[in-house]
Amino acid sequence: MRLVAGLLAACPFEVELVGDRSLSSRPMERVAEPLRAMGARVLTTDGHPPVRVRGGDLKGIVHRCPVPSAQVKGAVLLAGLAAEGETTVEEPAATRDHTERALAALGAPVRTGQGWAAVSAYQHPGFGGRVPGDVSSAAFLVAAAALTGSDLAVRDVGLNPTRTAFLAVLARMGVPTRMEIARTELGEPVGDLLVEPCTGLAGTTVPREELPLVIDEVPILAMLAAHASGPTRFLGAGELRVKESDRLSGPAAAIRALGGEAAVEGEDLVVAGGGLRGGRTASRGDHRMAMALAIAGMGARGPVEVEGMEAADVSFPGFVALLVRLGARIQV
Repeated sequence: MRLVAGLLAACPFEVELVGDRSLSSRPMERVAEPLRAMGARVLTTDGHPPVRVRGGDLKGIVHRCPVPSAQVKGAVLLAGLAAEGETTVEEPAATRDHTERALAALGAPVRTGQGWAAVSAYQHPGFGGRVPGDVSSAAFLVAAAALTGSDLAVRDVGLNPTRTAFLAVLARMGVPTRMEIARTELGEPVGDLLVEPCTGLAGTTVPREELPLVIDEVPILAMLAAHASGPTRFLGAGELRVKESDRLSGPAAAIRALGGEAAVEGEDLVVAGGGLRGGRTASRGDHRMAMALAIAGMGARGPVEVEGMEAADVSFPGFVALLVRLGARIQV
């Protein structure tokens, strides 16, 4: 929705963007504010969707993101393609760079540096491309292999370095992986992700500056951490509160419900490790939580029941069936 708002910011008509229950809870002023500054008319509903966008004549701005957000950055850069002058986005920590890569591959005048990206007006003549597999979705399969001591090959997956930072976290936890890049698609490296058998998980710390690059993988990393031999800390993770569900308190509550130890300490998520007993918990309608909980159950001492497993279909249709094909024992 945020990216679409950026595309609509220059269109001479009004569009209302309406999300589902989960999306309707997401903060939208963080993207509405810079688009207004560029010249678009953007109205939110108490800061949330529905959002009404009426495009206008846009001018370039320098926008300093108070919170690291690849979606806000992408929306402003997309609007900048139709703005007079250069549009620059500065961010306090590095975020995922799919928008910059795609625009550069299409010939747009994009400039990037440490903590910033800029673009000027541009219209490409059209293009073709193949969308590779989503490495954030592959993270759940990697975690399943780690918990079961298995090897695994995930073929033809996007290996953008701003999306594979979770592999560095897994390496610190004791999960050996490697990437084999075969080609590029619109500036994105694509190839195979290979997992070797893991002999044991160790706790680690994800510092504040690393967190924006693993923000989508925190639910599955937290569930792996519950099975580690020591504590794991995710520092400065307050942004997790405004995802599809509260992914700061949600993993902690789920781990406790399954017999583990975890807590939220201010803006930090702390997982004690030591394993899970099993039990019953819920996805809270969040696709990443649903998948993370299913994987967590593969390493628990007893059965794990996940309510709302159908939420996984939002981003990974056929997830449960794939796990069964890979050898998981799952009852639906």
